[in-house]
Order: sequence, then structure tokens, then C-alpha cells
Amino acid sequence: MPPTPTVQGKPRKAAFAAWIGSALEYYDFFIYGSAAALVFPKVFFDPDDPATATLISLATFGVAYAARPIGALFLGHFGDRLGRRRIMVWTLMLMGLSTFLIGCLPTYGQVGTPAPVLLVAMRVLQGLSAAGEQASANSMTLEHAPDHRRGYFTSFTLNGTQAGQILATLVFIPIASLPEDQLYTWGWRIPFLLSVVVAVAGYVIRRKLEETPVFEQAAAEDAVAKLPLAELLRDHWASVLRVIAAALIATVSTIFSVWALTYATSDAVGLSRTGMLWVNGAANGVALLAIPLWAHLSDRIGRKPVFVGGALGCGVMIFVYLWAISTGSYPLVFFVGLAFFGVVYSMANGIWPSFYGEMFPARVRLSGMAIGTQIGFAIAGFAVTFAAEIDGPAGDDWFPVAVFTAAFCVICAVAVATGRETHKVPTAELGLRPAKDAARERVGATL
Repeated sequence: MPPTPTVQGKPRKAAFAAWIGSALEYYDFFIYGSAAALVFPKVFFDPDDPATATLISLATFGVAYAARPIGALFLGHFGDRLGRRRIMVWTLMLMGLSTFLIGCLPTYGQVGTPAPVLLVAMRVLQGLSAAGEQASANSMTLEHAPDHRRGYFTSFTLNGTQAGQILATLVFIPIASLPEDQLYTWGWRIPFLLSVVVAVAGYVIRRKLEETPVFEQAAAEDAVAKLPLAELLRDHWASVLRVIAAALIATVSTIFSVWALTYATSDAVGLSRTGMLWVNGAANGVALLAIPLWAHLSDRIGRKPVFVGGALGCGVMIFVYLWAISTGSYPLVFFVGLAFFGVVYSMANGIWPSFYGEMFPARVRLSGMAIGTQIGFAIAGFAVTFAAEIDGPAGDDWFPVAVFTAAFCVICAVAVATGRETHKVPTAELGLRPAKDAARERVGATL
């Protein structure tokens, strides 16, 4: 019997839904990073030991990344069993609720130890939500996109993530400029309480999403995987390991967005909180333009050249950026930050949504992306804590942090460079072994 014809996708609608949803969800996720660097050490931890308070606050940022692999196991399974759309709606609602509750928490000065415990619990919920967001949105856009433009359309998920960072930064800039007595009492709560808007907007936007043609066709043919995780680990474990290694490029983002912010605003450098938030916001603004352009280029010349170039470029630029911060020159920091995070990091950041998704067939795509990326991201999340351990007694030794970050960039580049180029593989054949490999196995079996 001939296969059921593939239904025409709606790539623009899927890309917009992924973009707006990711922007709203990652607004929630990244305001925590700004608060962990600038506010939480004095709000949720013992003010009599500021160095330890800062270290523990940065560690709570990584807690969400530790929770993400657990969330990936469950959300990946249900996303491949029940569809991409349901996971996209559920994750956004969970993120909005947990972030709103952070804004309602009592402080250390009010209740003592229960304050940081509750903060960590809410951060875990954020991590569980984020575990399924990008994988489901990436799967949605990739499976709606035409074969020759998968990189471009899928990049809008990460483009939305950058927009969320911009929104989080813009909201936090006026908050960070408040007098300290207002900032540390009620001002810090405002960005978190605003996340109730995220929950409402997310429900309105994503409840009308259409399931992907690929998943609907599989459901109609009773070809949906019954145990996606078992099938993934049995047949595609090598691709999962490759995604984990490549996902370590996220270390660049966490060091840039959190550790560098802490370092720049410390007494050792003395740059203003507001000024550094503007660097982050402007760099993400450049990334909004750069990501789809790099992704479009990858549709023409391949995923690997662009991705590897971005990873190795980040390994160089991290030294330049942290050195620029050490000079205390704000114009230099601003210019280098835009070039580094806005342009070079976008080379890798705009390509991975398509490159990772193209490693897996539709039956296990969401599981493969979710588990692989979230394990890699978990390591990247705790990179901030490790950086705080190796930055010297005064927290101003940036060189070991740069070496540490560059090492992850090299690991990522090797993982990508040794993978299969996928930009010309038809969507229906993604994740399947190349014909020449299957032919080699048949020949070997006859000998």
C-alpha cells in the first residue's frame, strides 16, 4: 500500500507561535538570572556573608538546569506520544505560574531559611518547564517547514529566546536603577509578578496551534512510538551523546549573561548594573537579526560550517570580552559584547535547533532533542557556579573562567564537525541511516 501523502505544513504560523511562546517563556527564565546576579544574594541569603551569599545565589541559577534532564525524560516521552502542541501549552503555563510565585515569596529577613528553600523549589519548576519548551517548539517548526528552509524557520525558536532575554533585560533596567531600599524590598518583585501576563498570553496563543503534519500522519498510520525513550536509547544513543556534547555551547550564554554580569558590577571593576544590562539587551537585539541570517546561510552551505565557526569563534571571543570588562571601559565592553554574543554566538545558537532535530526521526525527535539538550544545558547551567569557584579570592581573575568556557566551545566544535551534514536530507529521511551505510551492512551480511 502506498504511503499516505504528506500534508502541507504551515511554516510561518508555526514559526510565529514558536517565536512568541519562546519569548514569553524565556522572559521568565532569564529574569531569574539577572536577579540571581544582582538582587537575590541580599534578599534570600544571609547578608552577613556576602561572598557565600553570591556563590549560593548563582548556584540556584544552575538548579533549574539540573531539573531540566528530569523534565526532558517525561516531556519528551509525552511529546512524542501525544503531540508537540500539548507540551508547548503545558510548559508555558507552568513557567508563568512558577515565576509569578517567586515574586510572592517571603525574604530571608522575614522567615529565614525557608525563603531560599522555597526559591529553589520554584526554580526547579522553571527548569522542568524549560526542559520541554525548546524541544517541542523546535520539533513543531521543523516538521512544518519545507525541506530546503528548515534551518531558517526552526531558528525562530531561538530568535524568540533572544527576544525573551531582551524583554527581561528591559524590564530589569529600571528596576535595577531604583534606590537600594526600594530595590531590595518591593522593586525586585515586579518583573516576576508580571509573569501572570505570560500565562494568559501563552494560553491564548498556543491553544489554537495545529499539530504538525508529520505527527498527524504518524498518528493516522498508527506509527507513533509506544515507548519513545526505549527506542531512542536503543537506536539513536550516539546522536543523543552528540547533542549533549554540542549543547555545551550554552556555557557561553550562562557565563555571558550571569557570571560576567556579576564580575563587571563587582567592586573589582565597578561598572554599573544598568550599563551592563544594556550590554546584554543590545547584544540580544543584534542576535535577533543575526540568528535568522546565519540559519538561512546554513540552508545554503550546510549546518556544520556555520555551527563549527560559531563555536570556535566563541572560544576566542570569550577572552576578548572578559578582558574588555577587566579594563573597566564601558564603550569597549559594549562593542565587544555586541560582536561576541550578538554576532558570533548567534552562528551556533541559530543553527542548533535544526541541526539537533535533524539527527532524529519524527518518532523520537522531541525525546532526542529534549534529553540531549537538557543534559548539556544542565552542565552549562552549573558552569556559572564553577566559574565563581575559580575566579580567585577576590572574584576578579577572569582568565581561568575564559579558559574553562573556551574548552567547552572546542568540545562542541568537535562534536558538530564529526556529525552528519543534514541540510539537504529530506524531512521524511531525517534520522535514518544513510543509504551507503545500509548497503555496506547488506554486503557485510552476505560475506
